Amino acid sequence: MVERNESLVPDEVLLHKIYLIRGEKVMLDRDLAELYGVETKVLKQAVRRNIKRFPEDFMFEMTSTELEHWRSQFVTSNSEKKGLRYRPFCFTEQGVTMLACVLNSDRAVQMNIRIVRIFTRMRKMMLTHADLLVKMEQLEKRITDQDDKVKLLFDYLRQFIREKETPVEKVGYRIGK
Repeated sequence: MVERNESLVPDEVLLHKIYLIRGEKVMLDRDLAELYGVETKVLKQAVRRNIKRFPEDFMFEMTSTELEHWRSQFVTSNSEKKGLRYRPFCFTEQGVTMLACVLNSDRAVQMNIRIVRIFTRMRKMMLTHADLLVKMEQLEKRITDQDDKVKLLFDYLRQFIREKETPVEKVGYRIGK
């Protein structure tokens, strides 16, 4: 039965429910509620009843400004994406784990295991490709340095062309007029 539930929500769908907010990879309360099979209101009540289990590095509430910015990123998206009426709770990987403990249903536990595995895969992928990131940053710096040198070269060429276009008064002896 758990296997069937897992196949209903592909990993790609879970990946698209992970957002970057305040520099943290988080999942929103409404997405987790849907995955855990509870109403968002029920999930938020469970969190509020157990708020001591959710320090700020586990869960935070989006500010009004963050919510507006987040909505603006989905202007062309469907109304469901933009339709948040209340500022959502944002759960980090640790918060998702704690949430499964608070909800304590079989579905929440199984979904939590999948979500944590996805977070772990993302972290491994980032570590694996960290060397590529460093090389790209080095390349970008070199290109930026080259851009400055090319710009300076073109500035000198423009100045040289302007000097050639300006008539120069001839200097020297003039023989009889």
